[in-house]
Amino acid sequence: MSKIKNSIAVIGMQWGDEGKGKVIDLFSENAQHIARAQGGNNAGHTIVVKGQEFRFHLIPSGILYPHTRCYIGGGTVIDPSSLLTEMDTLKSHGITYVKRLYISLYAHIVFPYHRLIDQLLEKQKGSAAVGTTGRGIGPCYTDKISRCGIRLADLLNPESFRTKLQTTLALKNRELEKLYGHAPLDFESIYSEYRAYGERLAPFAAPVEELLYKAVSKGERVLFEGAQGALLDITFGTYPFVTSSCTLSGGICAGLGVGPSKIDQTVGVAKAYTTRVGNGPFPTELSAEALSLFPDHTTSREVGTTTGRKRRIGWLDLFLLRHTICLNGADTLALTKLDILDGLDEIKICVGYKKLSTFPATIEDLARAEPVYESHPGWKRSTRDVRVYDDLPSLAKAYIRRIEEVCEVPISLVSVGPEREKTLWLDQFFHER
Repeated sequence: MSKIKNSIAVIGMQWGDEGKGKVIDLFSENAQHIARAQGGNNAGHTIVVKGQEFRFHLIPSGILYPHTRCYIGGGTVIDPSSLLTEMDTLKSHGITYVKRLYISLYAHIVFPYHRLIDQLLEKQKGSAAVGTTGRGIGPCYTDKISRCGIRLADLLNPESFRTKLQTTLALKNRELEKLYGHAPLDFESIYSEYRAYGERLAPFAAPVEELLYKAVSKGERVLFEGAQGALLDITFGTYPFVTSSCTLSGGICAGLGVGPSKIDQTVGVAKAYTTRVGNGPFPTELSAEALSLFPDHTTSREVGTTTGRKRRIGWLDLFLLRHTICLNGADTLALTKLDILDGLDEIKICVGYKKLSTFPATIEDLARAEPVYESHPGWKRSTRDVRVYDDLPSLAKAYIRRIEEVCEVPISLVSVGPEREKTLWLDQFFHER
């Protein structure tokens, strides 16, 4: 008898925006605990429930299920204003989170100087700008590594917080004045604002790491939620056009204080095509002519939840996907947004890059990469109302099988719309195989 897989990690396999939010929402129905490991409010999940849209940036989207407990791990960076806004939005919809939402004391806090430095630095870089969200995530992680960051545990101790903020703000004001010619920020206004945040967040501070260890040890169903996507990883992504945290499955362990042996299964989420937001090379990006054949950005839901920016769109890159499967040890794939391809006459799949046997490590080599394409006929039928995999058009099923063949990983579910019910299950989760 095979092992019951009661702890599952869900990871983005492209440049983010793969539809992880929906997949996590679906898995959350049978999960008891949902934990976010890294990133900040630069991430975004959009969930559609009974025609109502919810947007999440820090709180795990599983909070919509009343039976779940949700955790924000020590590997995250928290903008208190953004988090409290999310909490207030949930409350306005009648969703309770008291004794259901837990925040690690180890999580670092985003301050106004982080946001300001993020925006000023991007402006100073000019054409070499990364295209960040401007929300201070990178500078907050920089302070964490430089050992001058301030954590939730510090925020909850007024005297300790005062001392640490005074020291750090003096450094940041010198940086703002000397490097950017910006006026210094006022200590008392920031201290007062963030003390109030600390008071509101104090009831949710908890030993997240121990709570998750106990849950996994007891065999309870735990869902580990990744943010962003594999190619935005600070180490293995398309550097420097990346985020500031580890977005791989290994980042789940580091960001939540969970040992790798405690994760039973890794599910990689990938779109039926490829997108990315911001700058950086994109080998399979569509030409203007090919893009005109796609549904517009609004219809295809390709406008960023966090940024409001239109996403760049390209053909499905399986050479890239094989690489991220390797980086994450993905056991299975969740394929999203198949329905967006419904109207195309021809669909291309990239199966390799000319003269390259491995995925390139530099953006220069990636920019020069020439995709090797296969051409597949479109199915020219709507899949939006299909509820059983066998009822998909035969050409759509052939497209899915080809992805499995090239990637050598099974596809466990297919999404044909943003709503929960528009999902085709090919496997079960949180159940004995």
